[in-house]
Amino acid sequence: MKNDTPLNALLDVIDSLLGPGGCPWDQAQTPETLCDYIIEESFELVDCIRAGDSPGALEEIGDVLFLLLFATRLYEKKGAFSLSDVFKAEAAKMIRRHPHVFADLTLKNREELLRNWERIKRAEKKEGAGLYDSLPKGLPPLLKAYRIHSKAARVGFTWESDEDMKHALEKERMEFEMAVAAGDEARMAEEFGDYLFSLAEYGRRLGLKANSCLDDANKKFLGRFRGMEALAKERGLDIATLTLAEWNGLWGEVKGK
Repeated sequence: MKNDTPLNALLDVIDSLLGPGGCPWDQAQTPETLCDYIIEESFELVDCIRAGDSPGALEEIGDVLFLLLFATRLYEKKGAFSLSDVFKAEAAKMIRRHPHVFADLTLKNREELLRNWERIKRAEKKEGAGLYDSLPKGLPPLLKAYRIHSKAARVGFTWESDEDMKHALEKERMEFEMAVAAGDEARMAEEFGDYLFSLAEYGRRLGLKANSCLDDANKKFLGRFRGMEALAKERGLDIATLTLAEWNGLWGEVKGK
């Protein structure tokens, strides 16, 4: 085995799995069949990163890296490209997209940097390609909303000021409330979507990522709810029979801890 480096050692493992006497399951895989595993492991990695779990992040980075190298080897076996091609292409792309680091371009601020990044990306695409052609279809909706707004802002299509954005957000909220008052379910769903979409942009302008913020809020609620369940169990209470006042009492205790 040519395991003179940790990377080569891992590649040797993959080659053994795919080679004669290797694993039948691994040998039956294709880049397409690996897609769901890559997504799942990426979510597990994100969970560890957001939880501050360094040992977990180490393991999950390994799992994601293994799947990416595995997919690359499968493409290599088909004669499509090699791992070396991947490294060279990515290095060239990053150098090309950072002329303020690898060339003599001077940028005044972060906004100018992002606009220049978007210009370079558009120049790399096929002629006639749209701004959103490269937007992954499978992104979670809140993350997709953030990306949509971010790309629009990089070409100058956004509100001129945060104050303008706040007025637009309030307008969307009022339109939603009007739909609720009218009892029009289809319109309620549409206006609620518009309100969330605008809220994601307001957060982006303030440096907040809606998907990440909502994930933190979910975790906070779940942690507090588990705390209420623990209190109820300690006191011999059946959570299925608690009144709203009793729930609120438990909630106040957990929040106060």
